[in-house]
Amino acid sequence: MRSAYRVETVRAAERVLLASLPEGALMARAAAGLAAACARLLPGGRPRRVALLVGSGDNGGDALFAGARLARRGVGVTALLLNPERAHPAGLAALRAAGGRTAGADAAEGVLGRADLVVDGITGIGGRGGLRPGAAELAELLDRAGEEGPPVVAVDLPSGVDADTGEVHGAALRATLTVTFGACKPGLLVDPAREFAGEVRLVDIGLRPELPAEPDLVALEAADVAALLPRPAAESDKYRRGVVGVAAGSERYPGAAVLAVGGALCGGAGAVRYAGPAGAGVLARYPETLVSAGPPSRAGRVQSWVVGPGVGDDPNARATVDDVLAAEVPVLIDADGLRGLDPERVRARRAATVLTPHAGEAAALLGGDRAGVEASRLGSVRKLAERFGAVVLLKGSTTLIAAPGGGPVHVNPTGTPWLATAGSGDVLSGLVGSLLAAGLAPVQAAATGAYLHGLAGRLAPTPATATTVTAALPEVWDQLLSATEVSSEG
Repeated sequence: MRSAYRVETVRAAERVLLASLPEGALMARAAAGLAAACARLLPGGRPRRVALLVGSGDNGGDALFAGARLARRGVGVTALLLNPERAHPAGLAALRAAGGRTAGADAAEGVLGRADLVVDGITGIGGRGGLRPGAAELAELLDRAGEEGPPVVAVDLPSGVDADTGEVHGAALRATLTVTFGACKPGLLVDPAREFAGEVRLVDIGLRPELPAEPDLVALEAADVAALLPRPAAESDKYRRGVVGVAAGSERYPGAAVLAVGGALCGGAGAVRYAGPAGAGVLARYPETLVSAGPPSRAGRVQSWVVGPGVGDDPNARATVDDVLAAEVPVLIDADGLRGLDPERVRARRAATVLTPHAGEAAALLGGDRAGVEASRLGSVRKLAERFGAVVLLKGSTTLIAAPGGGPVHVNPTGTPWLATAGSGDVLSGLVGSLLAAGLAPVQAAATGAYLHGLAGRLAPTPATATTVTAALPEVWDQLLSATEVSSEG
C-alpha cells in the first residue's frame, strides 16, 4: 500500500529525525537521491548540461547540493538563482566549489535552451497560493518548449502545486519526474497536481520510523487488492457468498440496468437480484439474474443494494430510491439516484451508504459548481462524506474514496481516460455493490471496486466501452488471484 502524509506531519517527523543526526545529514541524503535520479536521465557520450531553478530555503538547497554532486561527475551545472540573496548558502558554496556556475533569472532563456535536464528547486512542500511572477515566467518558458524541451525533475514537489490538497493555482512547473523525500505527499497522487508530477520516485531518507501509523492518503496496490477479493470456501453456496440487489434502468435507459447487473455479476457475490422495468433486457444478456418487476423491497433477501443508474427523474424513480434506502443493508447510490438526495435521510440510515458521484453530481450535492469540485477534489470528497455521513467515491481523473469521521482517503491508482465512456460508471456501481454483498467493509469495497474497474479499463480493447470493460473483469480477477497464488507458493 502506498501512503501519503500532509506537510505538517512530514515536517514533524523531520524535526524528530534531525535531532538525532549530524547537521546537514538529512539534506545530504536527499541530495544524493536526487542526483542519482538526475544522472539516470542524462544522455551519455557527450558534454551534458543541467540547469537548476533555485528558490530560497531547503528546497533550493537540495537542488544545489545535488547539482554539486553532478558537477563533480563532469556535468556542466548552472544554477538560475531566482532570489540570490536568499539562496541556501552552504548549497551555493558546495556548487561553486564543485565547478558549478550561477546566473540570474534574466539569463534563463539561454541557460534553459542549452540544458539537457532542468531541476525544479523553486518552491518546496510549503509553497502556497501559486508561483510568483518570476517563477511563473520560467514555468511558461518550459511549457512553450513542450516535448522538444529538456526533461524536468521536480525536487520533492513540482513548484506551483499544493502538497496537501493537489490544487494548482495558476502556473506550475510540469515535471517529467518528481523525486520526493521521506514520504509521498497527497498532491503527488491527486489531480490536478498529479498531472504536473510525472513519474513519482520516493527516496528513503530514514523518515519512516518517525511517521504516524495512519497516513492521510493511501493507494492500494495489487497485493492489497488480491488479499481483499472475496473467495468462496468449501461450504459456500450462492447465498452465503452474498446476494446483491440492483434497482436500475428504466424504459428510457434499459441499458443502465444491463451494465449495472453485469458489473455486479463480476463482483464476487453469489447471486444478483434485479428489480425494475428492464428485466427482459437483463435476462437476455444475463440469464443467471434473479429478476422481479415489483419494488425492490419485494425482490427477496439481499446483502446489499445498488440503486440509481438509469432510473430517470420521474416520480417512480424517487420512490425506488426511497424504497431501497429503507432497507437495513448497505446501499450504493449512483447517477439518477443522487438527484435531490436528502443528507438527513442518508445520515438516518443504520446500515452503511456509499455514494458514487462524478464531479457534476458532486457539485450538485454540495451546492457548488463542477469546476470547483475538479479543482479541489480532495476537499470535495471529504466534505461530501461528512455532509451525508456516507462513504463517498468521487469518480474522475483521480478517483477518491472518503469515509465520514476522517481517516485516510483512498486514491485509486489504476484509472485510465478510456473509462470516460457511457455506462462505465454503471458497471462500477454494480461491481462495488457486489463487493459489499460479499462482506467487504464500505471503504474496502469502494477502493477494491475502483481498482478492478481501472485495470479492466486498461485491459479492455481500445477504445474501451462499458461492455468490454465488463467483459475484461474476470481476467482482472484471474490475474490478481494467480499472482497471489504464485507468490505464496514461492
